Amino acid sequence: MKNRYIAALATLLLVVFTSCEDKGYDDYDAGNMPTQALNGEWYIDISDEAGNLYATHTLHKTYDNNGALFITDRVGSANSFTGWWLETPLDYNLETLTFSATDSPNSADDSVVTITEGKILKGAAHSPSGVVADSIYFKGVFDYDPETVLIFSGFRRTGFEEDE
Repeated sequence: MKNRYIAALATLLLVVFTSCEDKGYDDYDAGNMPTQALNGEWYIDISDEAGNLYATHTLHKTYDNNGALFITDRVGSANSFTGWWLETPLDYNLETLTFSATDSPNSADDSVVTITEGKILKGAAHSPSGVVADSIYFKGVFDYDPETVLIFSGFRRTGFEEDE
C-alpha cells in the first residue's frame, strides 16, 4: 500500500513539474500589436439604410498587418468571402476605438470603398446565447454603387457553439 502511495505521489509530482515547463517558449511573444484593442473576429449583419437585410451572421476579421489595421470577410482561400467581399486597410484611433477608410482599395473585388462611423463598443452587444460581447458598427459605400450605404453591425465572436 505504501509503495502505491509513493508511486502515485511521484507520478503526480512528475506531471506537475513537467506541465509547467517553459522550454521552447522562451522567445514566444503573444504580440502587443499596435492595433490589438481593435483586432478580433466579428459576426456581422449587413443591411441598407432602409433596413433591408442583405446578409446575416457573416464572419469578419479585423487584424494587424505591420501596424496597419485591416478588415476582411475572407475565410480560407483567395475567393472565399462570407459577406460583401471586403478586404481593405483602415485608419484608426486606439483611444476612441474608431476606424474609417476614404476611397480605400478593396482587394477582395478590386473596387474602392469608403467606411465611415466605424466604432467598437466594449461590452455593448449580446450574442445569440446572451453573452455580453463587444459591438462593431460601420457604414460602407462601394464605388460600383455609390448611392447605396450599407450598414455593418454585429458582435465579437465569443467562441461558444450557440453563437457560431
